[in-house]
Amino acid sequence: MAGKVKLQEFGRAIRKLSAGGKKPHLLLGNGFSRACRNDIFDYGALFERAEFKKCTKHARAAFEALGTSDFEVVMRALRNAATLLKLYGSGDAHTRKRLQADATALREVLVHAIADSHPALPAEIAPESYARCRTFLSGFADVYILNYDLLLYWAIMQEEIEPVLRFDDGFRTPEEGAAEYVTWEVEKTDRQNVFYLHGALHLFDAGHEVQKYTWVNTGVRLIEQVRGALSQGLYPLFVAEGESDRKLERIKHSDFLGRAYRSFAKIGGTLVAFGLSFAENDDHILRRIARGKVATLLVGIHGDPETDKNKKLIRRAEGLAAGRRTAQPLRVEFFDSASAQVW
Repeated sequence: MAGKVKLQEFGRAIRKLSAGGKKPHLLLGNGFSRACRNDIFDYGALFERAEFKKCTKHARAAFEALGTSDFEVVMRALRNAATLLKLYGSGDAHTRKRLQADATALREVLVHAIADSHPALPAEIAPESYARCRTFLSGFADVYILNYDLLLYWAIMQEEIEPVLRFDDGFRTPEEGAAEYVTWEVEKTDRQNVFYLHGALHLFDAGHEVQKYTWVNTGVRLIEQVRGALSQGLYPLFVAEGESDRKLERIKHSDFLGRAYRSFAKIGGTLVAFGLSFAENDDHILRRIARGKVATLLVGIHGDPETDKNKKLIRRAEGLAAGRRTAQPLRVEFFDSASAQVW
């Protein structure tokens, strides 16, 4: 990386990149949710609230041993450890199985932690916060999100708050008529422009169809429906594997997730990344940018760009341009995340 990165003001950067009249695309990461409720969606906060009853005592201790509160980092480390034990010819098959089982159990722990600590009602977020969020979202053609929580869905559903948004997540009333949920079918997604790349708390794979829980059809708080499903052993469509390759494998086995992934791979023009850490566990998404048609990648940076964490993020983002192998070059620029005033 040559020299210190100068962060642009978000509005000015977007106006420049949208001069041709075409709206950019948006990719949201965990920073989007943390910008709203950092006390809930920070990994450290989730770790403190998590219940580790389904894991061995070693799984919780692994966080301290690795110096992290990031669930995906620990899941990846546990699976890597199991692989290495086998590679080195360890005869302790029981230990390998425990490592794999803990990695799988941590995925469920994370789902429960998010659901249990999630705001219960959309009204817990102030109307002026929704207004800022809707104003931010209104500048984009398509929204792709890696988060599992309900915040994006809630913001889009606040239809009484200006500005008007034209977003469609592809879910429709079931063919059999009104039910407690709405369903997604690939044949009816021609207008879809909101894509949950890693699933979400309110989305459930029923085998023959993907269902979205709604408040409108039940009168029951959405997060309470999710918690109720979890208490019955039903788990949402949720890609929380620690490794990028395992995430991609899970995506490819779901029509819903695969459709979102293929849509993301086809976009061109400008892509804005907000709240993304550009971590290795999302390489399957980053590779699509490097190998795709996006001409300009505008990346949000939270705080001082000279911190070690942000320096790594910047290197990783700029590396996507260096790795571009198509005729269309990729330009990478950076903006101050705070200047976007997302919430």
